[in-house]
Amino acid sequence: MNTIARGAKSLRDWVDARFPLMSMWNEHMGQYYAPKNFNFWYYFGVFSLVMFVNQILTGIWLTMSYKPSAAEAFSSVEYIMRDVDWGWLIRYLHSTGASFFFIVIYLHMFRALLYGSYRKPRELLWIIGMLLYLTLMAEAFFGYLLPWGQMSYWGAQVIISLFGAIPFIGETLSTWIRGDYVVSDATLNRFFSFHVIALPFAIAGLVVMHILALHEVGSNNPDGIEIKDKKGSDGKPLDGIPFHPYYTSKDFMGIVGFLIIFATVVFFAPEMGGYFLEHNNFVPANPMQTPEHIAPVWYFTPYYSILRANTINFFWVPAKLWGVIFMGAAVMIFFLLPWLDKSPVKSIRYRGWISKTALGIFVVSFLILGYLGALPPTPVRTIVAQIFTVVYFAFFILMPIYTRLDKPKAVPDRVTSGGHSIGDSDSIQEAKSEPVTGTTTAAGSFSKLAGFELTHNKVNPSDK
Repeated sequence: MNTIARGAKSLRDWVDARFPLMSMWNEHMGQYYAPKNFNFWYYFGVFSLVMFVNQILTGIWLTMSYKPSAAEAFSSVEYIMRDVDWGWLIRYLHSTGASFFFIVIYLHMFRALLYGSYRKPRELLWIIGMLLYLTLMAEAFFGYLLPWGQMSYWGAQVIISLFGAIPFIGETLSTWIRGDYVVSDATLNRFFSFHVIALPFAIAGLVVMHILALHEVGSNNPDGIEIKDKKGSDGKPLDGIPFHPYYTSKDFMGIVGFLIIFATVVFFAPEMGGYFLEHNNFVPANPMQTPEHIAPVWYFTPYYSILRANTINFFWVPAKLWGVIFMGAAVMIFFLLPWLDKSPVKSIRYRGWISKTALGIFVVSFLILGYLGALPPTPVRTIVAQIFTVVYFAFFILMPIYTRLDKPKAVPDRVTSGGHSIGDSDSIQEAKSEPVTGTTTAAGSFSKLAGFELTHNKVNPSDK
């Protein structure tokens, strides 16, 4: 074992002399201090990274057997499912992974709303995250056409035709996107190139930017307190702990649990009753036969419901164009959150009942709009969608008002929940948590064996 450890350390030193390996490791893992009170909601960031890796790896294997041709696309997917060794598993890992990707992204965004992770100094971090969300939506849309089933074909036809509602340039823009006057072989090739090459690189770049921006300003926490404001004599946050080994070991256990759930769905319910894989998508695309009901995949249905809710022409603008405007605004308005929120506190823990109620109503409206978007439209459903569309936008438009009127609680100086406890027991009274000392854990021993030693300095009582 000692020989292996010495060999690993020698290799590390050799690489480090030629590449900033240890400085990068220390900056982003070993000496990156994260708040010690992370809770369940902080798993979803790393889960999204796991799903991104899953999509890349399974996508590479699917590309090996897929044919981006209108004549062969559907047959190649069937070939993957029936004849390629483990092709059915790779396809289900990819299709289920797409839905799980959006599940963890939505929960990740919800955590940001809960704890004010978009507030100063994290405005740019939030904007990069939203750009990542938009790119992910585009990636999912381009990939949606590739199976060349009925729902893929007609869903793409409907979405692309929406651009035709834009005055003056609409029809030209729609034709340019399709590469033809209808969704055809040219469209499939364009979407394939974007889905497989262009957008994955864009997503990877934005992920790196997102992580770099996060580590520059530091992680938020459930209390919304900046741990950098309280440092010990060694210059390290009193309420922070090194990301490695404490959160890497914790995240590892969370990933194991998450993958168990993911595998259960993949093996026992990959279609999820038609929500993850629509039944009509198992029928080859037929340009001469329109499905009875056309709806996008579930993660687009809230915005699709907002699109359909606009049924009246007003200000000489057709209802279809208003639908496109409101659908786009429903996504883009998230970018304004850091400047709409005027509350003196960040976390939902210390906000008043008005902000808590508003967030709860917003979540309900988003879920109801998503449910309605998956159903065929009826007069009653349209009215309900219109009501909750108003509720959806009211959450943002009225935010500067109700966040000012709200009566928040006093925010403590230090984090109020222990999370990880390093060394002696944490004694937490109100906001005056006792700084803790570092001891070696099993994960820490592994780090030392690999040559990534960490030193946890005891906190001097005078630093309190």
